[in-house]
Amino acid sequence: MTKDDRTKTAENRIICGADIGWMSQMEKEGIKWVNDQGVVTDPLVLLKDKGVTAVRLRVFVKPPSDFKWTKPDGTVVILGFADTAGLIYSARRAKALGMKILLDFHYSDHFADPSIQDVPGEWEGATPKELEKYVYDYTAYILKRLLEEGIYPEWVQTGNELSHGMLFPSGSNTTNDFTQLTRYLNSAYDAVKSVCPDSKVVTHITHGGSIDHFEWFFSNFLTVCKGKTDVIGMSYYPYWMGANDIENMTFNLNELPAKYGKDVMICETGDNENDPSGTCHLLKQEMWALKTVAHNRAIGIFYWEPEANSAVLPDGYTLGATRLVGDKTLQFTSALDAFETQPLFLDPACCFEIQNCSSRKALNVQGGSFDNRAIIEQYGFDRWDSQKWIFEKVDGNYYKITNKNSGKVLEIGDMSTAANAVCIQYEYNGGWNQMWEIIATAEGPYKIRNRNSGLYLGILDASMYDGAWCVQMADSNSAHLRWFFLVT
Repeated sequence: MTKDDRTKTAENRIICGADIGWMSQMEKEGIKWVNDQGVVTDPLVLLKDKGVTAVRLRVFVKPPSDFKWTKPDGTVVILGFADTAGLIYSARRAKALGMKILLDFHYSDHFADPSIQDVPGEWEGATPKELEKYVYDYTAYILKRLLEEGIYPEWVQTGNELSHGMLFPSGSNTTNDFTQLTRYLNSAYDAVKSVCPDSKVVTHITHGGSIDHFEWFFSNFLTVCKGKTDVIGMSYYPYWMGANDIENMTFNLNELPAKYGKDVMICETGDNENDPSGTCHLLKQEMWALKTVAHNRAIGIFYWEPEANSAVLPDGYTLGATRLVGDKTLQFTSALDAFETQPLFLDPACCFEIQNCSSRKALNVQGGSFDNRAIIEQYGFDRWDSQKWIFEKVDGNYYKITNKNSGKVLEIGDMSTAANAVCIQYEYNGGWNQMWEIIATAEGPYKIRNRNSGLYLGILDASMYDGAWCVQMADSNSAHLRWFFLVT
């Protein structure tokens, strides 16, 4: 078994992780966590009991001695004990509990994000070529220190939320020139592989629900500039972005491995501490989305600072997963209950858009009909219930595919075995023409094969237009026979 196989495991379990960068500093400030019975307990143990199997640990080059930072807008934040010594301390704790580690290099003295990518103070004035060497040497140094402690990170994130570059101004990509940014990231990649060759390198950007943003970044970084990475990571925060565009996020998770041959990961997520049930549902959606990615290419999800609460933080950060139950005393909410159960592939608890990989349109019951024999067409996705489908295994690896709106299932009319026979909806009767096999293609998208005919779902005449009929066809490599299943 390769290191790759051990990381993802044969069952393709989704890694449920937590970024705990603030934890040790919060403990130093007298904050405690209690279990459901009110007993003070190690917060990392509480997280493990919630199903957390991995931690994300950040490291800064030379953070302020009090580990506090005033942002450009005047907001004071704690950084967490994220210097080298603090990193090693937290990593030891995680290792003792058998947790995997995602190491997050910020390449700054404080938080790096899309708008703030400050060069570390000790590196100021360096030329781009010198910065490339600093990145390499520092990355290798930190990893060697961890190896001295017997700690081998599963994943290494080289830079944090790199949407607009790193090490400003030289590493900015805002002019659409990724050349210098790629040199920095390739230098970091080479350093990781020189010390920890089995660690997977993660390239992490924001706006997980933006298809255009991911296409722009990775077409430039990977295709144009020949950047090096093993994993494409994203931040996904509907709370900050103002919309839960889960379909687009699921599309990115599926499209990027198919197009670039990389694994994918949700490096950061979270939601309002005052709505634990809503946060739990968001996490379930993300796990369902990760599970749709073919060939075990989805690694997992990391909640950013679940141990936090706005009442005990100077900036009032409100996306933790705890409630205040006493003076400086926190208790985890039900938000992380999503991590306690692994999702199924095409989990029947979820609805999916069935999107054609050629037209980018969704399967829809024509006219939103409730009638038997209503035709199945493709149509631009607009979140109608007639475009939402529930998958349920009925016999071995075969599924019935039920429309959320009508409650009827996909079938090939009249038990036809002919090419171009139309797909309709009909009440479920257990016929083989109502059973479908889901087959992952080599590239990553799926094909949908009818049990009765042995033919595959496609779009008549490979049409790109709304209203084109869904039919069955002989197998081919055409994109109109391939499908993504997007959480909705």
